[in-house]
Amino acid sequence: MKFVCLGYIDLAKFNAIPEERRKALMEECFAYDNELRQGGHFAGGGALDVPENSVTLRYQENQVQVTDGPFVETKEQIGGILLLEARDLNHAIQLMSKHPGVKMGPFEIRPADEATNLAIAAVAEQFAKNANL
Repeated sequence: MKFVCLGYIDLAKFNAIPEERRKALMEECFAYDNELRQGGHFAGGGALDVPENSVTLRYQENQVQVTDGPFVETKEQIGGILLLEARDLNHAIQLMSKHPGVKMGPFEIRPADEATNLAIAAVAEQFAKNANL
């Protein structure tokens, strides 16, 4: 099963950590990601830029509204995602419990919607075939 792991971070707390310790934490994360890769559990992922550099789209009153940044009432923001292969939710919890990123903020672990993802893949495959004609 695929799981999407959303890593949250309080940037003020993270930025208050001395630079050397931040670098060390990131190296620990990279090392654990490699362990996940070796076990066939790392299916992808990526870090996100700061929330101040984002926009939010909403459909309101028959048009798309664009606002700066996310609309949240919490200090913790999504800092990145990790796509995980695991047997089940308990296995995903076991794997992510060892991830050093948990020291920087919580992770939300959510099963991927496999049916919708298969439909997306089928549409992408058909698009690629049509583009090559």
